[in-house]
Amino acid sequence: MELNEQVIALVAEICQDDVIKEDPDIDLFESGLLDSFGTVELLVQIEERFGITVPITEFDRDTWNTPNNIAKQLAEFK
Repeated sequence: MELNEQVIALVAEICQDDVIKEDPDIDLFESGLLDSFGTVELLVQIEERFGITVPITEFDRDTWNTPNNIAKQLAEFK
């Protein structure tokens, strides 16, 4: 499974909504699928599953707002 698919599956799991799998360009914050607590959980899971540490200071809502954007950002961290 490629990184993009793994990220989409992870975000869907954290948000507990399969709409993410149907629309990986959905804005997670505007749609209310991801909040501050979910963001922290996402960063913890990214570190556990992918071995990528994303400092909270690097997490900008405008850049990390969709599953596809999250995958793109993680690819740059690798």
